[in-house]
Formats: sequence, C-alpha cells, structure tokens
Amino acid sequence: MTLLPTFTTLGAGPTILMLHDILGGHRAFAPQVESFAAAGYRAVAWDMPGYGHSVPIDPYTFKGLAQSCSVLIESLMQTKGGGGVILLGHGMGGMVALEVAARRPELVRRLILSGTCAVAGPADATDAARHSWQRDYVAECLAPLEAGLDMPALAQRVVPQVTGPNALPEGAALAVHVMAQVHPATYRRALDAMVGFDRRSSLPEIHVPTLLIGGEADTTTAPAVMRQMAQAIAGSSYVELPGVGHLQHLEAPDDYDGLVLNFLALPSLLQ
Repeated sequence: MTLLPTFTTLGAGPTILMLHDILGGHRAFAPQVESFAAAGYRAVAWDMPGYGHSVPIDPYTFKGLAQSCSVLIESLMQTKGGGGVILLGHGMGGMVALEVAARRPELVRRLILSGTCAVAGPADATDAARHSWQRDYVAECLAPLEAGLDMPALAQRVVPQVTGPNALPEGAALAVHVMAQVHPATYRRALDAMVGFDRRSSLPEIHVPTLLIGGEADTTTAPAVMRQMAQAIAGSSYVELPGVGHLQHLEAPDDYDGLVLNFLALPSLLQ
C-alpha cells in the first residue's frame, strides 16, 4: 500500500499539482500557491517521498515516486470529481511528472515542465559521454557533504551557483531556506535515482497541452536540453525567461506565474 504524501493546498477550481526539485519541498512553490489560488485554481504542492513529512519509499525509484504521485492525484480527484490534474514539475519534479504522464496518462489534463529533462546530461551527448557526465555530476553534488558541510551550508553554496543575474533576492532567500530542510540521506537517494532516469522515448506519446519553461542562464538544465525536449512533444510550447537560472518560479515569480496562467487560459483547458 502506497501512503499518501503530505501536501499543502489553497483555493478552489481546476487542480494544479506542483512537484518540487531535488533540493526542494512544498514551500518552494509558496508564491505559486498564492498566485494560482487567487486566479481561481486549487493550488496543491506536495512533499516528495522523503521530503517534509512524507514517508520515504524503498527502493527510491521513479516508478515508486510516480506511484506515490498517482495516489495523491487519485485522492485529489475524489474530492474534485475526476478529469485529471494540471501537473507542474520543476527539476526532478518534472521527471516525476514525465513518469506519471507515461504510466498514468489519464491522470494528467495539462503538463507544465520547468527546468527539467527527459534524461540527465548534455543535449547532444552520446550514451557513453552521458553516463560519464552523470557520474561526475553526482560526485560534484555530493562533494560538499563528503567534505563535512551540512544541508544549510550546502544551500548557501548552491543557490548563488544555480540562479541567474536577474534573480529576485527574496526568491533566492526562500530557495536557501527550503534547501536547508532537505534530509541528506534523501538527497543522496534522489541523486542516485536521477542518473538512471530516461523518458526520451515517451515524449512523443504525450498528447496533452504542454508548456516548457526554461531559464536563459540555467546551467543545471541548459536551454538546449529544454528546446530539444519541446521538439519531441507534439504541439508543445517552449518559453525562455531572460536572465533567469534554474529556479525559474522563484527567481522571476511574476513572469513565471503569468506564463502558466496564460497557458492555462487557452480554450482547450476543460473546465
């Protein structure tokens, strides 16, 4: 039996379920919860298994994460009357969203992918080069912990590295606070899961309206990776925020929320 993950919710209307990144939690979407609820949506932000008060899963795989997310969606739909949710995923949360869309497409009515990828690594890498890049990436991410830093100190180091020159200072500060709460054991397990993720073959099977949002200065998920993914999803739209890095929703929340709400206002969204 899959336990229901913890989440926060605000507002009423079509449900937007927001899935955070590897160094995140439900509070990472605090600006969006308020903005989307005020716009007439039921805004829901989860804590991925192992984050916040959500129970960890074992093994820690995208299959298990997608199952946990699907259980949450089904629970939300019981109170809403079915029809699926608008699924918004950032970073690792975007990978979970892709996994849910592949395994349980009936649960997703629209898809928003932000600073994420269908497989970790450079857009034009060979499989061998990609595997090498993934090993180096994990080692680089874990090096500060291996050197004795705790998660709050890691957050202070990481946020300036992943944000762009136009990042809102308040958004960066919130990112530091959220990242500091992540359990190091969960962070390690999530990194291991990410390097084995590959949903490139599933992208052409996505048949719901899809918006991709990238950051011009994102060095974690390069714009070229986002553009390549958009080309593989028929009818999708890709928008790039100037001067913004990996934390698009926190660095430029007004612009980000406007993009999402404009996308959701298109007439193909079934009410």
